[in-house]
Amino acid sequence: MSPEPSAARDYRICALIGTGHFLSHFYMLCLPPLFLVWREEFGVSYAMLGAVVALMGGTTAALQTPVGFWVDRWGAKPFLVGGTLLMALSISAMAFVQEFHWILVLAVLSGIGNSVIHPADYAIMAGSIRKEFTGRAFALHTFTGNLGFALAPPTIALLMLVMEWRGALLVVGLLGLPVVGAILWQSRILHDQAKPRKAAADGPSGVALLASPTILAFFAFFLLSAMAGQGMIAWLVTVLGKVWDTPIAIASMALTGWTVGATMGTLVGGWWADKKNSDLLLFVAILTFTAIGIILVIGFVPLPEVVLPVLALAGGLCLGSSRTPRDVMLKSACPPGQIGKVFGFVSAGLPLGGAITPIPLGWLIDLGYPMLVLPVVAGLLALSLLFAGGARSLARSQARLQPAE
Repeated sequence: MSPEPSAARDYRICALIGTGHFLSHFYMLCLPPLFLVWREEFGVSYAMLGAVVALMGGTTAALQTPVGFWVDRWGAKPFLVGGTLLMALSISAMAFVQEFHWILVLAVLSGIGNSVIHPADYAIMAGSIRKEFTGRAFALHTFTGNLGFALAPPTIALLMLVMEWRGALLVVGLLGLPVVGAILWQSRILHDQAKPRKAAADGPSGVALLASPTILAFFAFFLLSAMAGQGMIAWLVTVLGKVWDTPIAIASMALTGWTVGATMGTLVGGWWADKKNSDLLLFVAILTFTAIGIILVIGFVPLPEVVLPVLALAGGLCLGSSRTPRDVMLKSACPPGQIGKVFGFVSAGLPLGGAITPIPLGWLIDLGYPMLVLPVVAGLLALSLLFAGGARSLARSQARLQPAE
C-alpha cells in the first residue's frame, strides 16, 4: 500500500472515531445550559440539577474499566456502535419526559453508553492505525473530545433561540444516528487490537495487570494531571481577581487562552510523538516544567494585562502538548490485547481528578489564601512527573523481562 492511501485511511479512521468522541464530550456539557429552564419547569433544586451531570459523569467513570475488560474479550466495534447509539438516544429521549426523575434515569443510561468510548476507541486505534501515525491519531482523538466540550454550550444556546429545550435536545441527540451509520458503513477499515500470542502472554493480565505498579503509576500520572488541570480551569479567574485585582474580562481572556492553548497543544504533541517516539518522557518533562514555571509567574508576579492572556496561552500550549505523548507512553506499556481495560482504567483517573480538586482549592480561597491555589496546581503537576518517570522506568524494566519472540 502506498503512503498516500495509507495516510488517507488513517485520517478516515480518525474521523470516524473522533466524531463519536466529539459526541461523547458534547453530550456531557449540552445539559448544564438547560438547568435554569428545567428548574422553572420541573421545580427542582439546584442540587438535583447538579445530580444530572454527576450521575452521567460518575456512571461513565465507574463503568470504563469493566467495559474495557469486555472490549478486550469480545472486540471493540459492537460496544462502540451500541454505546454511541445508547448515549445519543438517551439524550433524545429527554425531550419527551414529563417528570424530572426520568431525566436522571436517562442521564445514567447516557453515561453507560459514554463509558464505552475510551476503551473501544483506543482498542480500535491500536489495531487500525499505522504505528508511525499513532501520536497524531491520539492527538486528533483528544482534540475532537475537547471540541465537543467547547461547542456544546453555545450550540444549545443557539438552538434555544429558535426552538424550545425539548426540540434542542431531540436535534442534538439524533446527531448520533448518522455517526453510528457512518461507523457501520465504514466498519471494514476499523480493526480490533491484535490478540496476544500464547508465547507472549506470560505477563500479568486482568485485575493483576491493573494492580501492577506500572499501571498504577500511570493512573496516578493521569489523576494528578487532571487534578491540576481542573484546578487551573475552575479557579484561575477568581485567583487573578483576588490576588492581582485583574478585571473579570482580562482574567476570562487568560482562561480562554489557557484552554485554547491546551486544546491546540494536543496536536503539537501528537506530531512530536510520531517524530521522536523514543524521547517522549523528556519531552513531557520539559513542557510540564515550563508550564509549571508559567503558572508560578502568573501566581507570584504582577503582569501587564496585555501579557497575561498571552502567557496563559503559552502555558496551556505547553501542558496540552505533553498530553498526547502521555497517552502514547501508556499504549507502549500495554501488553498485547489488553488496551481496552488499561485505557478504561487509567483514563477513569481524568474525571476523578477533575472532581477532586475544585472543593479543596475553593476552601483555600474561603480561608483567605487565594495566592496558594496556583502553587498547589504547580505542585500537583510536579508530582505527576514523578509518577510519569516511575511508570516509564517500570514499563521498560517489565519489557526487558519479557521473553524474546
